[in-house]
Amino acid sequence: MTFQDVYLICFLVGFALSALSFLFGTAHVHMPHIPHLPHFHFHTHFHAPAAPHAHAGGGGHSAVNEVSYFNFGTVSGFLAWFGGTGYLLARYSALSFFLALFVSFMSGLGGATIIFLFLAKVLAPHDKFLDPADYDMIGVLGTVTSRIRREGTGEMIYSRDGARRAAPVRSEAGEEIAKGCEVVVTRYEKGIAYVRRWEELTNAVDGSRS
Repeated sequence: MTFQDVYLICFLVGFALSALSFLFGTAHVHMPHIPHLPHFHFHTHFHAPAAPHAHAGGGGHSAVNEVSYFNFGTVSGFLAWFGGTGYLLARYSALSFFLALFVSFMSGLGGATIIFLFLAKVLAPHDKFLDPADYDMIGVLGTVTSRIRREGTGEMIYSRDGARRAAPVRSEAGEEIAKGCEVVVTRYEKGIAYVRRWEELTNAVDGSRS
């Protein structure tokens, strides 16, 4: 096996892994820890002001994203650039073996760095960890869009993750709640949100304070 073959194999393996990583969204999967190698981390924080009594449904939990320089995407990118450059130099240039190896290594390092910067600057800031608390319906503030009849079911709309959503609702006390009334979810069972009037809750809090 010649060095051309080695470079070619590196290129083919790196290119195939790079294609798979971006196709299946695994480019930023961390590689196993390699001792004595430097790691660079980018941190992004998401903060949302806390609501005093109820939340509008999502986006309030902070998350931290970090990208290690040595991950699946950067390693596969290094192999592709290193192998491709090395193969071309070995086949078509008159450079010495060591000089061609150095140029190929630097090319691979440059390709890995480009992928790392793309992951850290473009993809990572839009990632956030999923927290079940962000999708908890209890405490969600919404507006009744279909009147809740006594012991009956209506509908409310609420906001979550910047989108308007709808949910079937029933009155916690079994009373009628008019359309347009602001309500708060106090219980969520079998796809049904049980609600109380927002005004009723605020009045109860104010009364307890006085």
